[in-house]
Amino acid sequence: MSQAPSSAGRSGVTIGIVFALPIEADAFTRSAREVVSIEAAGLTFHQGDVAGRSVAWCVGGAGASAATRATRLLIAGHRPRLIMSAGFAGALAPELVRGAVIEPVRAVRDTAGPPLALGIQPAPMPPPQPSSAAAVTGATIVSVGDVVASSAAKQLLAAATGASLVDMETYAVAEVAHAARIPCAAVRVVSDTAGQELPREVTALARPQSGMRRLGAALGAIGRRPGAALDLWHLWENAVVDGRTLGHAVEDLCRRHPADA
Repeated sequence: MSQAPSSAGRSGVTIGIVFALPIEADAFTRSAREVVSIEAAGLTFHQGDVAGRSVAWCVGGAGASAATRATRLLIAGHRPRLIMSAGFAGALAPELVRGAVIEPVRAVRDTAGPPLALGIQPAPMPPPQPSSAAAVTGATIVSVGDVVASSAAKQLLAAATGASLVDMETYAVAEVAHAARIPCAAVRVVSDTAGQELPREVTALARPQSGMRRLGAALGAIGRRPGAALDLWHLWENAVVDGRTLGHAVEDLCRRHPADA
């Protein structure tokens, strides 16, 4: 049985944030003050002050199962009044550029499941928008089980779901939050555009796995295709920049959430 993290004597957490990858959380973590960190159930949970709000966060891992587990533990240990899913996402709408900050208002899955409202104060959900309209205001994010690497696959997914963005965790985070009757918001930075073809190695690297297995997968990919080294390096450079953008965006969302909500 997984043990929920203790709040280490601190209470009154306003916001709980779930990241999937360390690079998504690094810049935000550096912005927090008076940080206390604890290990529980194989995850590290942090609590600190961000923009005058008491915030708890963790890096849960990639994929729906990891996001579900991390969100449950975060809620059990810290009882936040708002849950936030934060990270990178791929664009499905052609007008979205890399580095754009999007706060989607609904989450859907590419498989069965009802749409879930997102936002600081969830309002009645608007009708689904086609991917070519309202890409930034009123955006829908679709969560899938694997990386959508080709532009053709992105186009098909947009047509099937009406979503402007794609990731692997937001729906799972929102599902746990809604079950616990806690509002859920999301903030995503566009890491690849709708027309961008991702290196085929990205799919294997993004699957849920330990850091050592991910390193082994990367080295194996480079051994099979030496050109993958340059492709993966460029992706890493972009991710560092996008991580800084995400850190500022998450901090801004924390600031906009009422301290006494």
